Amino acid sequence: MKLQGSSALVTGGASGLGAATVAALREAGADVVIADLRAHDDTTVHSVVGDITEESVVAQAIAAANALAPLRTVVNCAGVATAERTVGKTGPLPLENFARVIQINLIGTFNVVRLAAAAMQSNEAIEGERGVIINTASVAAFDGQIGQAAYSASKGGVAAMTLPLAREFARSLIRVMTIAPGIFETPMMAGLPEAAQASLAEQVPHPSRLGKPSEYAALVRHILDNPMLNGETIRLDGAIRMQAR
Repeated sequence: MKLQGSSALVTGGASGLGAATVAALREAGADVVIADLRAHDDTTVHSVVGDITEESVVAQAIAAANALAPLRTVVNCAGVATAERTVGKTGPLPLENFARVIQINLIGTFNVVRLAAAAMQSNEAIEGERGVIINTASVAAFDGQIGQAAYSASKGGVAAMTLPLAREFARSLIRVMTIAPGIFETPMMAGLPEAAQASLAEQVPHPSRLGKPSEYAALVRHILDNPMLNGETIRLDGAIRMQAR
């Protein structure tokens, strides 16, 4: 996928994996728009502030991207991570807590996919492609820990819809891929005590450390550059397999 002369939309692009992706795409020559609950610290990045579960917010972000150049790349990084037992000390998990995680991580991702794919279908095909959509799941989709029922369900849904979306959009020359990161250096992870971070890093077989957001962004770039990558979920995790707790 040629990035020069095109635009990209990165949800959750104000921090963490999304911010690293924004930097990598800009460096490669794309005009980038982010959709996030807060604006990017770099005021030269076009930000649409809002919730990706709202159609109007996503439509505004897509329109902003297309105003810069044809939208050919979408990277969905927006999401929330929670840890709540299904039955805790105070009783069953409130259903609204489970629904909120599904609404943001799964339905929000699908909301962006459906609107972005519709916009991409009118693009001129370049080297056999009109666009690439990259979603973010998690290793929790495959080996979620105790307390991650909602999070694992939401990310498992993202992984599960990758192939049917890729099959559907093949006729439109749009690829769909998903990245399932392991444990990465993100603002959420930075909030943990250093001892907890070190313990998590030791669980990664090789390299035995937390992943760097730039490594996530590098995989995004490779997916864009390699047209045979389609309909697949790639674990980016240093071979970690999460334990029950």
